[in-house]
Amino acid sequence: MQNSATPTHCPYCALQCGMNLTPAPEGTVEVSERADFPVNRGALCGKGRTAPAVLSSRVRLTSPLVRSEGTLVPASWEEALDRIAENVVRTRTEHGPDACGVFGGGGLTNEKAYTLGKFARVVLGTSQIDYNGRFCMSSAAAAGIKAFGLDRGLPFPLEDIPKTGCVILVGSNLAETMPPSLRFFHELRENGGTLIVVDPRRTKTAEQADLHLAPRPGTDLALALGLLHLVVAEGRTDEEYIRERTTGWEDARAEALAHWPEYVERITGVAVPELREAVRMFCEPENAMVLTARGPEQQSKGTDTVGAWINLCLATGRAGRPLSGYGCLTGQGNGQGGREHGQKADQLPGYRKLDDPAARAHVAEVWGVDPDSLPGPGRSAYELLDALGTDIKSLLLMGSNPVVSAPRAAHVEERLKSLDFLAVCDVVLSETAALADVVLPVTQWAEETGTTTNLEGRVLLRRQAITPPEGIRSDLEVMHELAGRLGVEKGFPTDPEEVFEELRRASAGGVADYSGITYRRLVEENGVFWPCPAATAEEPDDGEDSALDAPPEDVEPLGVHPGTPRLFLDRFATPDGRARFVPVAHRATAEEPDDAYPVLLTTGRVVAQYQSGAQTRRVDELNAAAPGPFVELHPRLAARLGAAEGDPVAVVSRRGRAVAPARITTGIRPDTVFMPFHWAGEGRANTLTNPALDPTSRMPEFKSCAVRLEAVATPGGVPSSPRP
Repeated sequence: MQNSATPTHCPYCALQCGMNLTPAPEGTVEVSERADFPVNRGALCGKGRTAPAVLSSRVRLTSPLVRSEGTLVPASWEEALDRIAENVVRTRTEHGPDACGVFGGGGLTNEKAYTLGKFARVVLGTSQIDYNGRFCMSSAAAAGIKAFGLDRGLPFPLEDIPKTGCVILVGSNLAETMPPSLRFFHELRENGGTLIVVDPRRTKTAEQADLHLAPRPGTDLALALGLLHLVVAEGRTDEEYIRERTTGWEDARAEALAHWPEYVERITGVAVPELREAVRMFCEPENAMVLTARGPEQQSKGTDTVGAWINLCLATGRAGRPLSGYGCLTGQGNGQGGREHGQKADQLPGYRKLDDPAARAHVAEVWGVDPDSLPGPGRSAYELLDALGTDIKSLLLMGSNPVVSAPRAAHVEERLKSLDFLAVCDVVLSETAALADVVLPVTQWAEETGTTTNLEGRVLLRRQAITPPEGIRSDLEVMHELAGRLGVEKGFPTDPEEVFEELRRASAGGVADYSGITYRRLVEENGVFWPCPAATAEEPDDGEDSALDAPPEDVEPLGVHPGTPRLFLDRFATPDGRARFVPVAHRATAEEPDDAYPVLLTTGRVVAQYQSGAQTRRVDELNAAAPGPFVELHPRLAARLGAAEGDPVAVVSRRGRAVAPARITTGIRPDTVFMPFHWAGEGRANTLTNPALDPTSRMPEFKSCAVRLEAVATPGGVPSSPRP
């Protein structure tokens, strides 16, 4: 590869921050500022700055591994791939194609996600495919489709945030999850706008807010309905907008009026004066936004909760207008693109529905198969994991670590162990990979080219900066080799640009239409927002050059669609062009506190670790900043337990027990404890979490479950105190 700096993007969160990479000794790269990318303007968090550390052979996988007499041992690629193919054939022969499962990841590039969905349906013939992005923003996606007819994380670019008048940020701690994005909110306040943060904890983000609302976990739905009640009662609805651009208002209005402020205060713990102040701050400016994240979404009523916040935007005329709207802050690096192109159980490329005959026909034609050969929708992520070892006998897992990240994680770990066969593709030996029968070492972000789609719906090109070590192959090569061994010789190219060209055709005419996007455009334009239909006239062909090369200066593309940075300005993506109010009512969480489990647990992230920690926990600098799990609790709760700062505390739910040091702070509600979910072992937060599913999105209820606290014996063998 070239020795000059390569412009590319961070491998972690959905900001997909721009960075430059320069080859460095020992096969790694040096990161430098890339100020031209508008999302981060050169700024990087610690994870982005240290991302090259995982390229080191000291922490990564360097050879295929196969299980021999209970132990994973190095093997050749031929042996490892043959073993996978043999076990797939055996599973299909003995149990049928749906006994083969596939589990993907929200960090896979669009090309990999597209190919994985195609591999599952064309090569394996299985309906049993989903991905960990189901745990990310599926509730927001479901609510957005109900209301707007289309789901894209943000329907506007981040650069619009500083220009609006007020932002309500619900269940997001951007200061730790996406630090470079916080500058947009600082600029909002510098411009005279206001920030309202909704979070049961006084996080670093909440400390930046003009108003912090701290509801009891699992009550965000009631909070949104209470705010809408006050909007109606105070005459702050936009009647002209409601009449001209929406449907269904009367039913939604009736539900909101049933959630009067004092009732909402009893449910949420948020005082009525704070509710009134939030409504004033949101409604007085000409423009305003609501942004949600995992807090309201990772609930068994997450779709309805997000729908209530969308209703608040619609009632006040704050959607489909410049500098106003509802948006979802996607979490995973390619959480948006990862579900648009086929690795989700019910979707085909272009965000098409798998049970739509026209969609099946279109994609089948691109793939060169009979539409009737495509399986129907399969299980959602947790349901798929729960079926391992029963209906599903073998699993191919790519880019995910559910032993740490899945709800009721101890149960999921047992289900993985019960499989007849497990194959994992990863860059490190994660806790999940350690259970596998075959582990394949694959290329990383700096060693391969491919596209991702960030939280704005901006399609980006990550460019290869260095050559991968000898013996490492890409996920595309893995699927190509397996497809050949399983009797499908064509249709699984290893060149990512060739895959993207097919993806363009498969997505054409779909909701997420990428057909007008090319690698060349992504280089020249610093990303393109979907939907972007194909050009109205052919782009010029400059011969044999790669699309990554600059076109001749004297040739101008004609009729090229510019992409769509801002959605819904003229109409919504519904048949009649109107947004739909969806009436929703508050209901309790799936698991409320009781005498046996009197405290609520909520989970989240810390700035120095990412998701399951499989990669970041291998970086010395990040481990020094965040060395392990902890239990955050209020001083009153700590006093009842008899726990001091740093004392080990056991958190027990109906699903298991986790132990971690106490972190005592007044920044959390006295009825709530918080644990970050990045670690395995004794402090694994997801041992505790509840897999109760949202009926629409199938999102598990990560953000609220009932627990009790127990004192843990000190080194002298004496418990510090009985549980509260």
